[in-house]
Amino acid sequence: MPDRLPPLTALRAFEAAARHLSFARAADELNVTPAALSFQIKSLESHLGQPVFHRLTRAVALTEAGARLQPGVADGFAALHSAWAAAARVQDENVLTVTAGPAFTSTWLAPRMYDFAQAHPEVELRLLASLRRADLVRDGVDVAIRYGVEAPSGLHSTDLSTDWFTPMMAPQLARQVSQPSDLLRFPLARQEDTQVLEPMMNWAAYLKAVGVTDAPTPGPSFSHADHASNAAIAGACIILGRVTLTAPALRDGHLVAPLKATFATRSRFRFLCVPGTEDRPAIRAFLSWLRSELAQIDILTAHRTIHPATP
Repeated sequence: MPDRLPPLTALRAFEAAARHLSFARAADELNVTPAALSFQIKSLESHLGQPVFHRLTRAVALTEAGARLQPGVADGFAALHSAWAAAARVQDENVLTVTAGPAFTSTWLAPRMYDFAQAHPEVELRLLASLRRADLVRDGVDVAIRYGVEAPSGLHSTDLSTDWFTPMMAPQLARQVSQPSDLLRFPLARQEDTQVLEPMMNWAAYLKAVGVTDAPTPGPSFSHADHASNAAIAGACIILGRVTLTAPALRDGHLVAPLKATFATRSRFRFLCVPGTEDRPAIRAFLSWLRSELAQIDILTAHRTIHPATP
């Protein structure tokens, strides 16, 4: 077996095919035909002197040689992506790409982009709304704002804010709600975002915590927190609102939280970046600005007694 490596295109084809265990999906990812990808795999096998895939009827599987080759090739391409992204960012030090969840982006970040631009005209801020786990290097993202209990491993993490939630509604409904049992007279929205809290909080858990045993009136169901907030602002339902997502509406009086029963969650927003990049001027400026903006939530919290949520 010769010591020289096969062509990079052959290794790239192998890495994609080994990851997908499908020539068709790998070809689609690399934007080549399956025949072209198969040719590259055969070229690699010729260099190696043995097959790296078992060709099955409707799938492929790694041979022993392929299984030994795959981790190193995957790590090699990850290192290449990392090095390329680091080099590319040298000329774009003032471009900052930030990913955050759709609700946080639409209700909190996007309306404040102009304020950040005014404070930091030297930074070009780009927002990417997404909930999927971000590969900051591969995706070319500088900062991820994510919500959860534990900080992801392998990233520099800074806690941004804790979260609390309580029934929130339009002012015209709030005038009719003075105690928890009053909630039963109105549609109570079902929200997917409250199901990911730890401990989970939904209407059944909230009403149980405040001593209401009657069944609530079913309301509309929402997969996105910002859609639920918009429906509540319109007076269509009452939501279990999270302060980090509803702070602007509470501040402006579009939503009201009339009840004292307010619960905290262990989940929180975190500011994530690749270790070693936290001192980049653009990232440092964005984190400082973000903290000062989030500090306004403390004003909304000051008059409340926050109780820990229980399962």
